[in-house]
Amino acid sequence: MLIRAPAIVCSVRAHGEHGAIVRVMTADHGLAAAYVAGARGRELRPVLIPGNLVAIEVRARASSQLPSARVELVASRGPWLSEPLPSAGITWACALTASVLPEGHAYPLLHDSLAALLDAICHAPSARGWARVLAGYEVLLLREVGYGAAPAPPPDEEWDSLLARLERQGKAIANRLLADRAGDVMGARAILIERLRRIGGG
Repeated sequence: MLIRAPAIVCSVRAHGEHGAIVRVMTADHGLAAAYVAGARGRELRPVLIPGNLVAIEVRARASSQLPSARVELVASRGPWLSEPLPSAGITWACALTASVLPEGHAYPLLHDSLAALLDAICHAPSARGWARVLAGYEVLLLREVGYGAAPAPPPDEEWDSLLARLERQGKAIANRLLADRAGDVMGARAILIERLRRIGGG
């Protein structure tokens, strides 16, 4: 197996003394997991941050082996991870994607929507500009993996109604997509919702 593609880093889990298992989202190959040697070193640590756009090369000699990968940074989300709301939004969107999608199944619409969501989080003037995009991404993900077809948030939805919608969607995600591992992943969402509620309406 050989994959060369642009990819969005979704999760990084330490493996061994210096490496990590990295899950990335690509347009043509879906979610891919691979071992990156030296991932926790000075050079690669700032590259392998959830939300970052990278160029990745994934290789595996046999289907039973964990593939290995080389990565190069294309665009960093690092500057936004020091801001509480953007950081929470990026963390949740990437953790959800890494936890829910099966590996090796292409979801080009989800890939493009995740990329658009991350751009919105980083460049919208405030969270009111991207919270609706986030809600729409959750709806799309639920639909793409076979759990209903809830409507996307209307563009004129009031802030309190949007927050209520996010609460409802959170229950659906926890019960349907993350039933066996909701605690760790949904913790990231709880932080996000708490921070969104603090900004109030307007």
